[in-house]
Amino acid sequence: MHHDVIALRDFYYTTSLGRAAQKALRDHCQACWPDMTGKDVAGFGFAVPLLRPWLAPARRVIALMPAQQGVMHWPAEAANHSVLTEETNWPLATDSIDRLVMLHGLEACDRPAALLEEAARVLRMGGEALFILPNRTGLWARLDGTPFAQGRPYSSGQIVALLRDHGFQVLDNGGALFFPPRDNRRWLRWAMWLESLGQRMVRLRAGGVLVVRARRTEDSPGNGLTIKARRPLRILDGVTQPAGTRPAWRDGGSPNRRSRE
Repeated sequence: MHHDVIALRDFYYTTSLGRAAQKALRDHCQACWPDMTGKDVAGFGFAVPLLRPWLAPARRVIALMPAQQGVMHWPAEAANHSVLTEETNWPLATDSIDRLVMLHGLEACDRPAALLEEAARVLRMGGEALFILPNRTGLWARLDGTPFAQGRPYSSGQIVALLRDHGFQVLDNGGALFFPPRDNRRWLRWAMWLESLGQRMVRLRAGGVLVVRARRTEDSPGNGLTIKARRPLRILDGVTQPAGTRPAWRDGGSPNRRSRE
């Protein structure tokens, strides 16, 4: 199920719960990458709430928004940094990005494997990515009213295995959004305290979202359809002799007569 850009914008920028979630996730991102000076940064999905602190120090910041979701001008008060794109065909050069943030992207994608291969393509070797996904066992994926209740939630083991299969080395496997998804002022007064407490108890995997930091370590395996044959069949030569055998006529026999030995 794909997200709608208007609904995402309204959640993160107009609701108290969305602003609390934005702060918690942004703080987590900044803790992972404290210095972004001179970096080329991209976000995919609806990562714009997390990209704003890097507009000044980074060399380039671009927000990629999938066509199924829709696009909006961002940031509202400055020149546009967002672009509408296909999920698995980004308008970025290969090996051109140092840091990538994916929020509301992978869980809504129809082809998650192809999406990860595209992410690996644009990242420089050694570049890092943050994947923020609904936790399958968390409250945020179970209760309607937030964007994390849509799409395909993941377990920690599922996302780690998926990333390793597509050219990524997992560096950190944590969580965020440890406060309940209730847009209630009384609950939200304790949101950041609960978030801090949850970060110290992250092994409980009780967070509403998984936050996985990974590094690109090898070339992407492609689109999943390419098969590399180590010994390709030579069609024009015909199939006249099994590979690895010696024709009898080369040992003195007739090319048209089967050896009796």
